[in-house]
Amino acid sequence: MTTFQPEHVPGQAPPPDSVHPRDSSAQSPTSVARLGDTIRGFVETWGSVWVEGEITSWNLRGGNVFGRIKDLATDATISIRIWSSTRQRLPGDLAVGDRVVACVKADYFTRTGDFSFAVSAMRHVGLGDQLERLERLRVQLRGEGLFDPARKKQLPFLPHLIGLITGENSDAEKDVHRNAELRWPRVRFRTQYAAVQGDRCVPETIAALKVLDADPEVDVIIIARGGGDPQTLLGFSDERLVRAVAAASTPVVSAIGHENDHPILDDVADLRASTPTDAAKRVVPDVAEQRALVSQLLSRARTRVTQRLAHDITQLEQLRSRPVLRNPENALAQRAQHIELLVARGRDHAERAVAVQTRQTAELRAAVRALSPASTLARGYAIAHVTGGVIVRDAAQAPAGTDVTVTLGRGSFAARSAGEVDETSASDVPL
Repeated sequence: MTTFQPEHVPGQAPPPDSVHPRDSSAQSPTSVARLGDTIRGFVETWGSVWVEGEITSWNLRGGNVFGRIKDLATDATISIRIWSSTRQRLPGDLAVGDRVVACVKADYFTRTGDFSFAVSAMRHVGLGDQLERLERLRVQLRGEGLFDPARKKQLPFLPHLIGLITGENSDAEKDVHRNAELRWPRVRFRTQYAAVQGDRCVPETIAALKVLDADPEVDVIIIARGGGDPQTLLGFSDERLVRAVAAASTPVVSAIGHENDHPILDDVADLRASTPTDAAKRVVPDVAEQRALVSQLLSRARTRVTQRLAHDITQLEQLRSRPVLRNPENALAQRAQHIELLVARGRDHAERAVAVQTRQTAELRAAVRALSPASTLARGYAIAHVTGGVIVRDAAQAPAGTDVTVTLGRGSFAARSAGEVDETSASDVPL
């Protein structure tokens, strides 16, 4: 606190620095510095104060935060500043719209006349234990496989009927309807209203989910809600609700809050949309895009068919221009002439081969006849053989009384041996 040393001159007004604000008057005013110092000294006696409110401004400059906290019931606000050293100890997800409890200490800057509060501690209201429980639940559900992409159901390309669970007359409902109808004007909705925060949120949302899931006409279900602080979104991390969504047979789309909001429902749902508007765009195809795609595919198909026909016609013309196809009779005549030539050559070759073989056969027959015993017999010789066909080569083989068969050049006759003849008498037989 500044120490003022007044120098009072008798008969003159005292210097402003020497006048305490409570003793000031029109004739003896105090100085601005003395007033500011007095205010600062008074404020310093307050010490630290715990306050509860909603963050309405959060500006980060040079590692420090300058913002405002608003009263929950009125429009009263206070300015806050958080030095970088303090900010490192605070939760990293603090943002505008959060409901917080903060430890603040008043500070008055005499040079500028600004009044603000320095924050030494800040946390979400009632979220400490809840966030810890939610993280444990998230780990448990992940371990059970409820976040596994393999179990998530595929959304239909064009749903005939969309089930919508949202607050009655909410901006989320209007956003989903408007964006879906802009993309596909004939899209139909079946809406079940439910409380999107508070104690009724979970049971009413589960009841609406059961109604839509049991409807065979509903192809996909969207659960939509606008943004809010983490406290108001707690219902969409409730274990009862996320397990009901996991058990649903109809594909479910989670469209809760804004991009930064991440309730457990986002992990269990078959599709997570960052906003209700994003949900409408991802569930309903754009009719203009689909028409353009169909036109593009038709054009590509038409071009491909035209090219194929032109290619086939060219190939056909090339085939037709070939001589063998232009006048096939010539090819047949040439083939017939060639076949006739081959037949004549084959016939001639066969006749020559037969003549040669005939001549060789005659020669062999003559040689065989010349060497045959029949030729010898034809010259007057005979062959004698006894019973059993044994040829008689020695007179001793046919003693007297032996039946002998004699074979001549023509025929055979039977004879009986009279015994061996004397060599001298036998030599008189002419040869």
